[in-house]
Amino acid sequence: MLEQLLIFTRGGLILWTCKELGNALKGSPIDTLIRSCLLEERSGAASYNYDAPGASYTLKWTFHNELGLVFVAVYQRILHLLYVDDLLALVRREFSEIYDPKRTVYNDFDETFRQLRMEAEARAEELKKSKQMVKPVNNVKKQGQAQKVGFDKGNKKRDGNLAADGGDDDKGKGRKLENGHSNGNNFEIEESRMTAVVNGKENTSSNVSAFDVSKLQKRTKSGKKTDTVVNKGSMVDPKKKVTKKNRVWDDAPPETKLDFTDPVEGNGNEKIEVVAAGQGESMMDMEEVISSDSEDEEDDDVQKDSKPEAKKKGWFSSMFQSIAGKANLEKEDLEPALKALKDRLMTKNVAEEIAEKLCESVAASLEGKKLASFTRVFSTVQAAMEEALLRILTPRRSIDILRDVHAAKEQRKPYVVVFVGVNGVGKSTNLAKVAYWLLQHNVSVMMAACDTFRSGAVEQLRTHARRLQIPIFEKGYEKDPAIVAKEAIQEATRNGSDVVLVDTAGRMQDNEPLMRALSKLIYLNNPDLVLFVGEALVGNDAVDQLSKFNQKLADLSTSSNPRLIDGILLTKFDTIDDKVGAALSMVYISGAPVMFVGCGQSYTDLKKLNVKSIVKTLLK
Repeated sequence: MLEQLLIFTRGGLILWTCKELGNALKGSPIDTLIRSCLLEERSGAASYNYDAPGASYTLKWTFHNELGLVFVAVYQRILHLLYVDDLLALVRREFSEIYDPKRTVYNDFDETFRQLRMEAEARAEELKKSKQMVKPVNNVKKQGQAQKVGFDKGNKKRDGNLAADGGDDDKGKGRKLENGHSNGNNFEIEESRMTAVVNGKENTSSNVSAFDVSKLQKRTKSGKKTDTVVNKGSMVDPKKKVTKKNRVWDDAPPETKLDFTDPVEGNGNEKIEVVAAGQGESMMDMEEVISSDSEDEEDDDVQKDSKPEAKKKGWFSSMFQSIAGKANLEKEDLEPALKALKDRLMTKNVAEEIAEKLCESVAASLEGKKLASFTRVFSTVQAAMEEALLRILTPRRSIDILRDVHAAKEQRKPYVVVFVGVNGVGKSTNLAKVAYWLLQHNVSVMMAACDTFRSGAVEQLRTHARRLQIPIFEKGYEKDPAIVAKEAIQEATRNGSDVVLVDTAGRMQDNEPLMRALSKLIYLNNPDLVLFVGEALVGNDAVDQLSKFNQKLADLSTSSNPRLIDGILLTKFDTIDDKVGAALSMVYISGAPVMFVGCGQSYTDLKKLNVKSIVKTLLK
């Protein structure tokens, strides 16, 4: 049974709801649909599933882009109603005829909806009955085919027995006439197979005889002799130690030892260079300047793709259409431009799945819309895609960490940040960059070495802490990282540290034991921010990493409201040139904003994500 059907504008004004249904929906499925699907450029999907305590709903929708209307139907997921799509199309057609932008009440649409609903249900019943009528015919055909197959198999067996008994040609021909053409065909096939096998044997035997085996033996013997001679010549006296001589270039300066390890004092303590917070300004506090190039550049490929379409129409008709505008955009009009944009996004390292969903969403938002005068389809599609990308990449909440740190300081508790991610993406290095940036803003920081799994992880973090002159809390290796993080937070509370940066072990998204340990760490310590550290080099794997991290954190958590990833830190951004698609893939699949971007190897190489620059690069 249909639970609810409502019509509202893109601005959020509800124009009509079905009073006849009048079912009170559990939870807020409409709000969730708008927030999680329609605003996130996922409107190209066929349906949306919403789970609430005690109910599971399926939501389907359609748009009238020219009028800016949204039609949404809600029903119980277990019912699988067949007439919902047809009903939405009928309601869309009838309501668009009576819609007036100045009007907000449509009580007279109740009777129309009742008739449309009965019509859609009747169509669904007729379709269901027609399918049931077709099924017995198919079953009869299948039974007949089964009998025929069984008959053929029997004939094949008899032919096989006949061939095995060595029957002569006359008997074979007589059996062929008695049993029909199928036996004759099978018999001929068997004969061809036998001849093929015989020919194969003859060919292989002739090939073997044509090849002189004695020559091969002579070659192997001579090869062995030469090998032994070479081996004797290459033997070196074990007493003489062979050392590689360094190459000397012409006009080269005197050779220096390339040893960059920290020197050690006589008492065994390392001399580590101290990096003062005032030596350089972090790029986080610098405003990035975007070059004022023309943003209306379009590739020649798109022009070439659109030329065959233009050749079909006359010059005057295409000119008149560009001046007067097209009546309504159809899916066929959008496909060439959308395909070109999808290919362009994929060349910029956007995951294929994400690029396809974005194009579907843009197509759903433009289909049925009137093309403005003096505009082309590609420019309209590109403007819609640019608007969609800006909406996705722009954070929906505040990402001002300094403000959150001061708010936690007023409550006399440290602000806890946990860095998570796969192996080798640069969690420890970028943790040190974040610590350097916080030190520049007079924030006291403490590091927590909770990577008790990888060898050298504690020493690496200890080196960063000594260079930055900040405290570090460590318990060595093979300890429970959740307990280490808890003790580190307690220590920071006693010492009055403002921020605790928790370093965790790198783990693959499919490693369940390590993912369970990470889920325990987050559940036990309830950090203020969970940062996923990901490489800007990844393509399709970004979708798999983030979706599985969030899924594992949700599935393995013992809390009813599990913590997921709150933000993203993109590393190695200086190595990708214009392949910036990983930022879009990660934000789209997780809904979390990009809070930091690592763009180098020094402590100052940390900056904010410039959304406009990314969008411009993606569409360039």
